[in-house]
Amino acid sequence: MSATTVDLAGLAATDRHSPDWVRISYASALALRFQSGRFTRPFAFGGINLLLSYDRGCLSDCGYCGLARNRPGDYEEKSFIRVEWPLVETDELVRRLVRHEDKLARLCISMVTHGRAYPDTLDIARRITTSVATPLSLLVAPPTLNEARLQAFRDAGADMIGIGLDAVTEDLFRSLRSDVPKGGLKWSQYWRIVDAARAIFGPWKVNCHTLVGLGESDADLMAIFARLLDRQIFSYLFCFNPEPDSRMGDLPKTPLERWRRVQLAKFLLEERGIAPEQFEYDDDGALVRINAPRELIDSVLADGHAFMTNGCPSSGGEPGCTRPMGSWRPTEAPRDFPWRPVGAELDGIRRALDLDGLVRPGPGPSRPPELCAPPAAGRVSD
Repeated sequence: MSATTVDLAGLAATDRHSPDWVRISYASALALRFQSGRFTRPFAFGGINLLLSYDRGCLSDCGYCGLARNRPGDYEEKSFIRVEWPLVETDELVRRLVRHEDKLARLCISMVTHGRAYPDTLDIARRITTSVATPLSLLVAPPTLNEARLQAFRDAGADMIGIGLDAVTEDLFRSLRSDVPKGGLKWSQYWRIVDAARAIFGPWKVNCHTLVGLGESDADLMAIFARLLDRQIFSYLFCFNPEPDSRMGDLPKTPLERWRRVQLAKFLLEERGIAPEQFEYDDDGALVRINAPRELIDSVLADGHAFMTNGCPSSGGEPGCTRPMGSWRPTEAPRDFPWRPVGAELDGIRRALDLDGLVRPGPGPSRPPELCAPPAAGRVSD
């Protein structure tokens, strides 16, 4: 890594914590030249992701998370979404953000559940927003927040707030995040922060992360998508991919066929105005039928945007946070594309969807365009 590695070697682990040190995603480390390497396919990447870092790590214990308190290993050795997150000095990071600002699209600070998470996030946000104009998102830890603290984030220059619901039903949330060895997270507190953030930041400036594959049904997912859509809150979609040694580490990753169906149905509901009652489910809540015009479905497939990463946009509306390798390894085909899929990539999507078995003729959009979600992949709207 450069001189930063030398600095790390001379410091005890307890001296390398936020706000003066942060972890950054592997893709961010490549983009800012903290590490050498390249993406398997060249594309414009400017979504820089930061993660707070402490010697005791995150104090939550979510069953699927690589940073879970009870997951074996030291915090610095733990992966997050199965990729490396190098530790860097915050001030050096800011200097590199300034140096590469013309290539940046979106910045994001991810909090963890920790007693210092709020003041340290506020400190880092101010360091960034006083130096660069790139829009800043905060992925927040609701147990550490209230309305006054959310307002302080907005005053510091953050323009979007993310909340990691992950589990889309209260029962599932409780089993994976509350009633666990060192859990205690509360569904009600998460929704209080969702509501407060929506009031403070405004429409389409709040997003909730939702995970496919934690034990929910497709009907559960579509219900939460509809709930958030009605409140002008983005739902960002993530694919469960087990973290080794986590409590859910031995479970299989979400089947690709199910993932593609959920991506398509979510896009049709949110951005193409298809009504909730046009989606049919079996007795287990699995999506088995979409009743909509086939030409509409074909146009969505040809367009490809439904299968891109859901993420916060850049200031101009182009793709901002694209999280390359967030749901797949470099040796795997992307689950959600940080670029617009074309050619063989679209052919693979069509095979996974099996449209002839999934789609039946039905009515077109019933939701007016002004009540549909803006493009959640951060692209300029058609």
